[in-house]
Amino acid sequence: MGLLDGRVALVTGGGRGIGAGISRRLAAEGAAIAINYSRGHDEADAVCRDIVAAGGVARTYQASVADYDACRAMVAQVVADFGFVDILVNNAGIASKGRAVADTDAAEVEKLLAVHAIGGHQLAAAVLPSMRTRERGDIVFVSSVATSHYSAKGAPYNMGKAAMEALAYTLAKEERHNNIHVNIAAPGLVETDMGVRLARSMNGKREMDDLRELDARSPFGRVCQPNDVAEVILWFCSAGSGYVTGQRIECDGGGAISSY
Repeated sequence: MGLLDGRVALVTGGGRGIGAGISRRLAAEGAAIAINYSRGHDEADAVCRDIVAAGGVARTYQASVADYDACRAMVAQVVADFGFVDILVNNAGIASKGRAVADTDAAEVEKLLAVHAIGGHQLAAAVLPSMRTRERGDIVFVSSVATSHYSAKGAPYNMGKAAMEALAYTLAKEERHNNIHVNIAAPGLVETDMGVRLARSMNGKREMDDLRELDARSPFGRVCQPNDVAEVILWFCSAGSGYVTGQRIECDGGGAISSY
């Protein structure tokens, strides 16, 4: 018996990085997984095949979370394929360009807000009619420790994640009476393609390809892995969090030991 037997999870950005870890972990606990991707069909298909080969159920769905009509159509198709959606993991995200506010144009800010906040808003609105019919629903937003620090040269990303969290806290209050839990997972640096790019920027080392170089300077002697974040999300969606909503958990090993 898995912790999520009989449930259906839509994971945005579910074919790569943190999203792939989430898709695999929730599937291992019995959830059927709708793997959303924008680009990277091959990666999403590989995750889907892995889940099916392990005895799980999964399908892939292409749509950009910034294309609101496409996302509504995707949700309708997922409901048609699986009957309902009772878990939504808003994980899809993009990085900003690392420029100061004075050097950042409005288009970049709008793009980050569209992906991180407005896309999540529209997806939540699209899944709620199905989710409200279920005994329990869960919406988890994957944010970032960026909203704890608001580092310089990251305004579009910081703004997108902050708006996402405002949405999550509001939605938690609105949907509690429908037995829908809304929570936030906020990772730090995670070993993904995006994490490698971030570490290169922070260290000034363009040749860095392996984040495990940072293990000795990381909490618990290792860089955070996608599955570490997935475990937080699994708990949010499990019976163990039955009296938890409107909460934010940082998954960063307690913070940096030294500057990356």
